[in-house]
Amino acid sequence: MKWCRFQSGRNVAYGVIDGTTVTEVTASPWESYSKTANTSILSRVKLLVPVIPPTFYAAGVNYREHVTEMAHRRGVKPEFPPNADVGYRANNALVATDEPIVVPKDAGDLVQYEGELVAVIGKRCKRVSEAEALDYVFGYTLGNDVSERTWQRNDRTFWRGKNTDTFKPMGPWIVTGLNPDDLRVTIRLNGKEMFTYAVKDAIFGVRQFISRMSQYLTLYPGDVLWMGTDGATENMKDGDVVEVEVPEIGILRNPVVRER
Repeated sequence: MKWCRFQSGRNVAYGVIDGTTVTEVTASPWESYSKTANTSILSRVKLLVPVIPPTFYAAGVNYREHVTEMAHRRGVKPEFPPNADVGYRANNALVATDEPIVVPKDAGDLVQYEGELVAVIGKRCKRVSEAEALDYVFGYTLGNDVSERTWQRNDRTFWRGKNTDTFKPMGPWIVTGLNPDDLRVTIRLNGKEMFTYAVKDAIFGVRQFISRMSQYLTLYPGDVLWMGTDGATENMKDGDVVEVEVPEIGILRNPVVRER
């Protein structure tokens, strides 16, 4: 099933997508809901970020080639995490598909994309095993973990390097019933394929992350877990268009605009 969050006129709602039609529902998909009689043509509504997460989690350094490449650029030896290592991102940075990534005018040139699979939690989750973990996933969407590398390197935290407004595109919708191990992520810059990778090549997968996190943190419906990226990441400049695609989900597409 394909779920979206959308705006039609002044109305904001969750909806179920069937082909080119969106049917509005009465609540979020992880609550008790009913379909309404309100339908819209998908191309005529504005797609919003598919969920505003209660907590926004992000996997750290979770693909070997990406870790190796980033270490090489810094001139250091790559270090791989011994355990699933999670961080946090800020909701102010979220934007929907087709909305611009706005780069502050004082940012450096090293503003880069990171195309990622995003797991959306569907029910309260506490102290679950790896074997149980996927039972708590509602579905999957896509994210672009935009990063200003100079700020990321020099600031004590990732407060602006990762969390500047518009630096976290997510969408276009949530798809249920997928096995993350079957998925491949492709990243394109201005239509050119920059990298493609298998989700199953992660150092730690969705199961490991959810199980480990749930030993210490209670996960709630609507929480999101961004799973990290692989490969080298390149700079984005004013006028570029970045796409993140998983065929079973769709395409997250965002233009890049630099403030003047």
